[in-house]
Amino acid sequence: MNQHLLYAPSSARALRRRPLPSALFILLQGAALVCANAQDNPAANVNAQLPEVTVSASGLELGASEMTTPVTVLEGNALVRSREATLGETLEGEPGMTGSHFGAGASRPVIRGMDGPRVKVLSDGSEIQDASTISPDHTVVTEPLLANQVEVLRGPSGLIYGAGAVGGAVNILDGKIPTAIPEKGYEGSAEARVGSGASEKAGALSLTGGAGSIAMHVEASGRDADDYKVGSGWNGGSHVPGSFNRTSGASLGLSWIGSQGYLGFAVTRQNAKYGLPGHNHDIEGCHPHGTHLHCGSHDHDHGHDHGDEHEEGHDHEHEHEHAPGDVPVVDMRSDRLDVRGEWRNPFTGFSAVRLRGGLTDYRHDEVEDGAIGTTFKNKAYDLRVEAQHEPIAGFKGLFGVQTSQRKFSATGEEAYVEPTITRRTGLFMLEEYRLGDWRLEGALRYDRQTAEAEDSRVKRSHNGLSASVGAVWRFQPGYAAGLTYSRASRAPAAEELFARGLHMATATYELGNADLRNEVSSNFDLSLRKTSGPTTFDVTAYRNRISHYIYGRTLDELEGVQLLQYSQADATFTGVEAKVRQQITRHFGVTLLGDVVRAKLDDGGNLPRISPARVGLRLDGRWQAWEGNIEWRQVARQKRVAEFETTTPGYGMLNLGVAYNGGQGTPNEWQIYLKARNLTNRLAYSANSFIKDVAPLMGRNITVGMRVNF
Repeated sequence: MNQHLLYAPSSARALRRRPLPSALFILLQGAALVCANAQDNPAANVNAQLPEVTVSASGLELGASEMTTPVTVLEGNALVRSREATLGETLEGEPGMTGSHFGAGASRPVIRGMDGPRVKVLSDGSEIQDASTISPDHTVVTEPLLANQVEVLRGPSGLIYGAGAVGGAVNILDGKIPTAIPEKGYEGSAEARVGSGASEKAGALSLTGGAGSIAMHVEASGRDADDYKVGSGWNGGSHVPGSFNRTSGASLGLSWIGSQGYLGFAVTRQNAKYGLPGHNHDIEGCHPHGTHLHCGSHDHDHGHDHGDEHEEGHDHEHEHEHAPGDVPVVDMRSDRLDVRGEWRNPFTGFSAVRLRGGLTDYRHDEVEDGAIGTTFKNKAYDLRVEAQHEPIAGFKGLFGVQTSQRKFSATGEEAYVEPTITRRTGLFMLEEYRLGDWRLEGALRYDRQTAEAEDSRVKRSHNGLSASVGAVWRFQPGYAAGLTYSRASRAPAAEELFARGLHMATATYELGNADLRNEVSSNFDLSLRKTSGPTTFDVTAYRNRISHYIYGRTLDELEGVQLLQYSQADATFTGVEAKVRQQITRHFGVTLLGDVVRAKLDDGGNLPRISPARVGLRLDGRWQAWEGNIEWRQVARQKRVAEFETTTPGYGMLNLGVAYNGGQGTPNEWQIYLKARNLTNRLAYSANSFIKDVAPLMGRNITVGMRVNF
C-alpha cells in the first residue's frame, strides 16, 4: 500500500474553526477505535512491509530506515499526485513541512518553522542558485512535474550540504543527465493535467535515448493558470488579483557512460511570469527615522497611534482591492549548466568519487504598468567533489570539498540590498560504524564565508565548525530508534548583513546589520519508527536551541508597513512530527498524522510567521488497479504571534484522491488520477505568509491528470 500523503496544497497557478484540541481528541479516539477493531480482524493482519527507499542525499546511499534522523521520500505515484506548481506546495502535506505561500508563483519549503537560507534546496546534490532565499516572493527555480524523486532531510541530516541547513535540505532528483543507457534504447514519460481552481493547464515531456556509451536526454514543461479562486466568504472577492502563474522550461543533457561510471552535462532554461498580490503603492514614500517609520512627506505629523493601526490593520488588508493593472508581474529567466559525474572503484581504498556542479545566470524583472521597476540578478556557481572510501577498521564514509560564489544585484526602485559578492568554501566528512543492531554516524564540517558589499566596500568574513553524532538501534525486526545531536554554525546571509531599503512585495522596510555574528544551533532529535506489520509509524521529537538566532525584528509599523531590523537573540524550537498507519483490511488502511512546532525567544516573545499545529486523519484503499484516499486536515489557530503580527484563524480541509493504474508490471505503465482539495470551499489563511490577508489559500480545486511511461 502506498504510504505517501495524497494531500497537497493547491498548485500555484499561472501568469497574471474548528479549535484543534477538540478535533485532535476526536481524531485520536477514532484512530484508537480503528486500531482496536483491526486487532480483532484477521484480514487486517496482512504482512505489510514498507518498501525501502534509497536516500541519495544521505551521502552513503542509505535506506530511509537507516537514517539517524527522519527523512521523507516522495517518488512514483505518490509524487505524481503530490506535485504542484511550486516546491513548497508539493511538500506542504508532509509532517514537519509547510510552504512560504506568496500567491501562486512562489512557495519555498519551510521545515520545522525554518525557511530561507536555513533550508537548502538541491538539484541532485548541487545547490539551486536563484533568489528565493532573499525574499518569499521569489520562486524556487525547479519544475516539480519533471522530478523523479524528492528527498527531505530534516535537521542535522543536511549537515554535509552546508552548515546553514539547520532546518534541513530538500534534494530533487531528475533525469536531465542520464546515468545509464536505456535497455530498449529509449524511455520516457509524458504527463498532462488540468485544474479547476485557477483554470490551470500543465504538462511535461521527458525522453532519454542512447546507444553504446552515449546517452541523450531532452525534457520540456509548461503551465498556464489564471488568478485562483479562494474559499467562500472573503471580503476581497472570489479570486486573488495577481495570483496568475505561467511557467515554461526545457533541458538538454548528454552523458558518456562506461562500466565504472558516467560523466555528463545538461543545459536548462526556465521561464516564469507570475503576479505579486497585495502590492500597495501607497507605501512608496515610507522610510525610517531612527527606530520609527515615516510615510509621506515631512509636512505630515510624524506621530502615529499604533493602537489604532493594530485594531484596524487586519480589516483594512481584507478590504483592500487591486485592479489587475496594479499588480506587479515577475518576469523570470534562469539559464543553468549542470555537470555530474561518478567514478566507481577509481583506485585502491575508494569505492566512488562523485562530482556535482552548477553554473547559473538568473534574472528577474518586476514589471509594473508595462515598465520594469526593479531587476534582480544572480550569477552563481556551485562545485562539490566527494570521495567515498572503503571500510577502514570498520568505518565507512566519505569526505569532500564544496565551493560556491554568488554575485547578486538589485537595481531599481526596490533595490533594498546593494550588490554583493558571497564566496563560500566548505570541507566535510561523514563516517558510519555498524555494530550488531546499531548503526553509529558522525559528521564534521568546516565553512568559511566572505560577503562583500560592492558599493560601500564593507566586507565581512565568518568561519564555522559544525558537527553531529547519531545512532540508530534496530532493537526488534521492523523497529528502529534514532538519537542525534548536532552543533551547527551558520554565517549570516548577505541580505541579513547589508539590506537597507523598502521592499514593497512584503510591505517592509528592511535594515541589515553588518556586525551580525554566526548563529550556533544545538539540536537533539529522538525518533521511533516501525516499518513492517499491519501497524507502521514514524514519530520524532526535537529541540533546537539556537544562540544568536538571526531574524527580522519588527521595530515599528505604520500604514501596513513594518520596519524590520535584522537582529540576534537566543531562540528555541521544540516540536513533534508523527505519522501512524493501521492496516484495517487487505484493501483499506487508516493514517493519523500531524505536527507542532513551538518557536520562541529565550528572553520572552514569539518568533514571527510560525506555522500552527496540524493534525489529519486519512482513509486509503486499494483494489486491483484502483487506489484512492480521503482525508480531513485540521489546522489550528495561530495565536502565538510576534509583536505587530496578527493572529491567523484555524481551518479544516476535506481532500480526496483516486487513481487508476494501467499496464502494471510492463514498461508502458500509465495512470489516470483525480484529486480534490478543499472540497468544502473553506476560507483559509497561511500563518507563515507575509501577505496572508490579501492572498488566502486556494478554495475548492479539482485536478484531473494522466501520466504515461514508454
